[in-house]
Amino acid sequence: MGVEPLSDGSSELAGLREALSRRVRGEVRFDAGSRGAYSTDGSNYRQVPLGVVVPRDVDAGAEAVAVCAEFGAPVLSRGGGTSLGGQCTNAAVVIDWTKYCNRLVSVDVGRRTCVVEPGIVLDELNRQLSSEHLKFGPKPSTHSHCALGGMIGNNSCGASAQAYGKTVDNVRRMEILTYDGMRCWVGPTSKEEFEEILGAGGRRAELYQDLKDIIDRYMGDIRLRYPDIPRRVSGYNLDSLLPENGFDVARALVGSEGTLVTVLRAELDLVPVPPYEAMVVLGYSDICAAADDVPALLEHCEPELLEAIDGRMAQLMRAEGAYLASLDRFPEGESWLLVQFSGDTKEAVDAQAHDLLSALGRRENDSTVTFSDDPQREQQMLKAREAGLGVTARPPDGRETWEGWEDSAVPPDRLGDYLRDLKRLFAEFGYDHPSLYGHFGQGCVHTRIPFALKTAEGVEQFRTFLFRAADLVASYGGSLSGEHGDGQARGELLSRMFGDAVVAAFGEVKAAFDPDDRMNPGKVVAPHRVDENLRLGPLWRPRTHSTEFGYPEDEHSFTRAVMRCVGIGNCRSHKGGVMCPSYRATGEEEHSTRGRSRLLFEMLEGHADSAVTDGWRSTEVKDALDLCLSCKGCKSDCPVGVDMATYKAEFLSHHYARRLRPAAHYSMGWLPLWARLSRYTPRLVNAALSAPGLARAGKRLAGVAGKRDAPVFAEQSFVQWWAARGLQEPDPADPRTVVLWPDTFSTYFHPAVAKAAVRVMEDAGFQVAVPLDAICCGLTWISTGQLATAKRTLRRTLGVLRPWIEAGTPIVGLEPSCTAVFRSDAPELLPEDQDAKRLATQFRTFSELLLNDAPEGWQPPRLARTATVQTHCHQHAVMKYDADQELMRRAGIEADVLDEGCCGLAGNFGFERGHYEVSMTIGEQGVLPAVRNAASHSMVLADGFSCRTQIDQCDTGRRAMHLAEALALSLDGVLPADHPEKSTERPRAPKRDAWMLTAAVAAIACTATGATYGCLRRMSRR
Repeated sequence: MGVEPLSDGSSELAGLREALSRRVRGEVRFDAGSRGAYSTDGSNYRQVPLGVVVPRDVDAGAEAVAVCAEFGAPVLSRGGGTSLGGQCTNAAVVIDWTKYCNRLVSVDVGRRTCVVEPGIVLDELNRQLSSEHLKFGPKPSTHSHCALGGMIGNNSCGASAQAYGKTVDNVRRMEILTYDGMRCWVGPTSKEEFEEILGAGGRRAELYQDLKDIIDRYMGDIRLRYPDIPRRVSGYNLDSLLPENGFDVARALVGSEGTLVTVLRAELDLVPVPPYEAMVVLGYSDICAAADDVPALLEHCEPELLEAIDGRMAQLMRAEGAYLASLDRFPEGESWLLVQFSGDTKEAVDAQAHDLLSALGRRENDSTVTFSDDPQREQQMLKAREAGLGVTARPPDGRETWEGWEDSAVPPDRLGDYLRDLKRLFAEFGYDHPSLYGHFGQGCVHTRIPFALKTAEGVEQFRTFLFRAADLVASYGGSLSGEHGDGQARGELLSRMFGDAVVAAFGEVKAAFDPDDRMNPGKVVAPHRVDENLRLGPLWRPRTHSTEFGYPEDEHSFTRAVMRCVGIGNCRSHKGGVMCPSYRATGEEEHSTRGRSRLLFEMLEGHADSAVTDGWRSTEVKDALDLCLSCKGCKSDCPVGVDMATYKAEFLSHHYARRLRPAAHYSMGWLPLWARLSRYTPRLVNAALSAPGLARAGKRLAGVAGKRDAPVFAEQSFVQWWAARGLQEPDPADPRTVVLWPDTFSTYFHPAVAKAAVRVMEDAGFQVAVPLDAICCGLTWISTGQLATAKRTLRRTLGVLRPWIEAGTPIVGLEPSCTAVFRSDAPELLPEDQDAKRLATQFRTFSELLLNDAPEGWQPPRLARTATVQTHCHQHAVMKYDADQELMRRAGIEADVLDEGCCGLAGNFGFERGHYEVSMTIGEQGVLPAVRNAASHSMVLADGFSCRTQIDQCDTGRRAMHLAEALALSLDGVLPADHPEKSTERPRAPKRDAWMLTAAVAAIACTATGATYGCLRRMSRR
């Protein structure tokens, strides 16, 4: 008897929400923010979910399904949410397994198996298995963030499937749950076990008998219509139920995309980690010629992977300045095949590579050949291949490219001809120059096509193309999908590949498992049309927004900037890089760069059912952005260059327009002003900031976390020290002149950094100038979204700097976040100001100046020390760290540059009330333990004021210093490791003054508070 489907009535939804909240151990969310964050995946499709459940354990997840069944609510089981076919978006209750249900349950080293929960990420699984020298074989390019449950749902593959097969080939058993509550382990079924299941009766017996009857009826069609190719991912794996394949129910369910069952646990086969690898890269005149050579390669070798990159992708990388180090290692050619071998010895893998070259008539030293048996070098080259989706998604020529026909597969020996026909089809439809790349060793072709998905004509052309392309790949005996599955993108096309009989069998299997069509409905079986539920489409009408930033790389459009996110999901990674620290701390989709992008997209209100309906005033968007650290890690680490720090500043500017802001926006957002005012009585200011009682009250008033210590103002600022030197200002036109930027942090808090920089630059032969006027980059106003004030500040600063700008004088920044403002933010805030553009080209980091502009023959002082180095996030994102590493090398510093992500403080973020715990969680995930574990004789270097402050305040037992300080001490013959206190000198608050000041200030605090707050409120409205 069927279950009545859940209606849209608010009472029924409220009842569902209440029952889930009461009965499910976990987090139940039906709010607009959560629904918006899960409204789409990596595909062209969008459906707003009913709600989201984040179960605490697999049993809680099973209970969530039971509750949904009672209400007739559809269910969508979701892992990393990176699917490109629309499998992970639905008007259903989304169950997100990744936050809590992510355990490696057990490992059997002898049998080379493990049992996992569905939310465990592939890289994390392999990290936990590394001590046993085992791994899960298939490795998609999303390995840093794809979940095993999602890999099972999509039958994921990746480059390593050349050696290890698809996910289906590596699954032994699965614990499953049907919508109507049957829960059991399934796998291969012998005749004896089958009879036992039937004899036991019940739902499982009924299901197994139905499956056998379906296979018996359609056996001939399945054997005839299933292509015998390595990359058939489309359709249900009904061939796994054939007698010769052991009636394997587990493998039949792999790739069913959550439309049949919920997977609760899985037993997986593991493979040994190969101790040695070697790679050959072969250059070709074009991608079709490379494809033509694939059969010959496979005839002579059995590689671990055989990947392809075409010249179009390389062109895009060069245009975007991305992965250039990878491309530099490639040989001559316009397209390339990457062939990797693995083995037990270096000699064995080298021999495989050389044997292949000999068979192909090539040699290692040919200009069209690159050979490597260096693992780091090979990983560098493979990064270019893994970057394919991101690099091709938003090319610099302004075109938008989309999924839809991004992973077709044919027999490898017919690949070259298929590519030629596919190119002709592109030309017929006017889809010029799509990049072609992929897993050529298994005949799988990746591409992104410039479909016009915003007009009715373009959408109709998109639909027509897909049917033509489906017929083309079927004519080659291929598969609609060779990796990403069907979902909505290819569900409607399955009959072109399998024929009506096999598609009818899919429907019968769906009815056997899920008779009421409640499991991820509208995908694979009885699918929505390929042109329905589009994320854009001809009915998409986003609001037009006037903005403060110029968005020059996005056609000056905030909407286009938000659309940069295509759902790749690298922001959900757990190790390496900077992006996205708040997601790493919380595990929440809405705290990832992708989740925030989704909410901003919903805020555009382009659809009638937009989850966010109050635009810039949206509380949901504000809450999602609240934990964004504005670290800018996404600007560099996101494959499509999403810059969430800029989007956050833009949003805050509009959200608080003509409204009272949080106190922290006035206290820390206006920090440069308070720092200048501190010059009148720095000792009393410091005393007030550290006075018992008074400091606590002040933190509450200022919106500062109670557990944070306020940084101490220096008694003499750097600018005061500089003015006291009484030096004549050098001529701006003198090539030896350089301007040292007096940032707020180096001037008022750590002047020793700026003094050290002067010492080193003068030693290098520069004549240093320092502006004495009150100027600022506007960083703190930008990060708090006070963009009108930031613009006024920047214009004033440009006026002060104009003589040096006109002379082309290098201007040096010591604080990375301030340098990043001038290199990135200022030109976007003032897009028509030519001085802002000129200044961006003249602004240098300290290391860039010394490496590129120092007089010939100058060498940095030698330290001969090891150092643990934390790179500031803004430097990582905007200026990069290559110059710093080279300067340290020349100075004899053996640098361990941490790859542990953000320190967690991130300017004002870690000081704001409500952020302390997240700030500390982020720091403790990598940076702080690394500093504690640094050798006692090793220096700790951190150029960022935030990084140094976090290290100083978080019980690391170490004090970090700026690179300029280390070099200056060496000039004086003082080695930092020998004199740690001197090398890390910091101003300290006068404790006696603090106690004396408490009573004196308490009497006037209340009166001053009211007056100051009213003044700030008036200032914010101007």
